Amino acid sequence: MEILLVCIVILFAISGWLILTYNSLIRSRNRAEEGWSDIEVQLKRRYDLIPNLVQTVKAYATHEEGVFTKVTQARSQAMQAKSMEDHTQAENTLTQTLKSLFAVAENYPSLQAVGNYLHLQQELTDAEDKIQAARRFYNSIVRDFNIKLQVFPTNLIANTFGFQKRDFFDAPDEAQETPHVNFS
Repeated sequence: MEILLVCIVILFAISGWLILTYNSLIRSRNRAEEGWSDIEVQLKRRYDLIPNLVQTVKAYATHEEGVFTKVTQARSQAMQAKSMEDHTQAENTLTQTLKSLFAVAENYPSLQAVGNYLHLQQELTDAEDKIQAARRFYNSIVRDFNIKLQVFPTNLIANTFGFQKRDFFDAPDEAQETPHVNFS
């Protein structure tokens, strides 16, 4: 009788551990998905600002059509990116084309005095800051989730239920820099 009772207690303890571990993995995976969603919200905000910025600069720099086309194409590629690698590459390209757009804007002092341009530039800088913060938040959550998937004995549960490692959203150093405009 005592052996049966001990076996039942052990079975309940193991079952409880399995349930707690599984639920912990689910919570971590959902937090990672939430973190990625936060990044997407900020990226969409950034994408929405770009056409207005291009139109404002275009009004002053009509002969710079190549720059405007590159920015528009880079924005479109970034919006269509599916994988983490595609997002990283597209965001790097978009950041580089935005830098060239700001370089064009620097050649037009009258544009730099336009309130709409200044407002758009400030909004874009704010969006870049929020993207960077969301990226750091997401990457820390992904780090914790991936650690849970790799440590013993949690890895046994993770492998059994098909939990997959998530990729970090790492952008190259130059893509993490906020585009700046020199107003002097």
